[in-house]
Amino acid sequence: MKRAYVGRFAPTPSGPLHFGSLVTALASWLDARHHGGRWLLRVDDLDPPRQQPGAVDTILHQLDRFGLHWDGAPLHQSRRADAYDAAVERLLAGKQAFYCTLSRKQLQALDNVHPGPAAAQPPGPDRAVRLTVPDAERCFEDRLQGRVCANLAREGGPFVIRRRDGLFAYQLACALDDADQGITDVVRGSDLLASTLRQLRVLECLAAPPPRYAHLPVIMDPTGGKMSKSAGAAALDPDHPAPALFAALACVGLAPEPALGRAGIDEQLAWARAHWRPALLPGGRRQPPPAFLRTEWD
Repeated sequence: MKRAYVGRFAPTPSGPLHFGSLVTALASWLDARHHGGRWLLRVDDLDPPRQQPGAVDTILHQLDRFGLHWDGAPLHQSRRADAYDAAVERLLAGKQAFYCTLSRKQLQALDNVHPGPAAAQPPGPDRAVRLTVPDAERCFEDRLQGRVCANLAREGGPFVIRRRDGLFAYQLACALDDADQGITDVVRGSDLLASTLRQLRVLECLAAPPPRYAHLPVIMDPTGGKMSKSAGAAALDPDHPAPALFAALACVGLAPEPALGRAGIDEQLAWARAHWRPALLPGGRRQPPPAFLRTEWD
């Protein structure tokens, strides 16, 4: 039986949303609304040292001002430690994970493509937990990138699902959250493409159904680098959302008439919903900045 569409947007509160974040949120929101589905908001506040005070409230305010309203209450990863811990214990009990004190480089130096038994340690403090991976090529079909394959044993090997400091790793939390929220479709940037097979491995070990993925080309800044908070990308202006939203429409494959750029966000989003087709989503891994951003940069 086909599952009812459930999408999500999962920002990290390391700072306010920037234009690249808007493009991802808009594409995810439009795809969910086109399919008559729900669009959930998840706050990936898993790593306290990376969080910026007040960023969660800023992000919620930005999304609201841009008309991208979510369904239900936001889910905060910081409140899900019990669920993550139960999943780790289940994976350990099933011999699909092991305690480890070695770094990735040290693991790769072992003359063993299945280093779990050789690297495993008994339970104790200052130990990470790593998930085993098969020595075989695994693939998935991405809606935009096509067939994506990798051998995780050859590309990093067993990966961390709980860190040595006790914090849970992104790959575990993201995969488990998607499963527990019933996410059917993930629309996100191609910078996370390499994470997908690891998250699929987590879901496989937990016997949870995987979502469909669509990885958008990331928006580059005018210097040719990836637009990101860490690179100092300018925050979205919630007081003047219409120009940025109009520029984002073109980045998700739509071709609005220039006159729409003078309209408010409600009219822009109504037009976008009426003209949205999933096939319009752009492929590729990178996308140059729109003229709007080049002007802002200058």
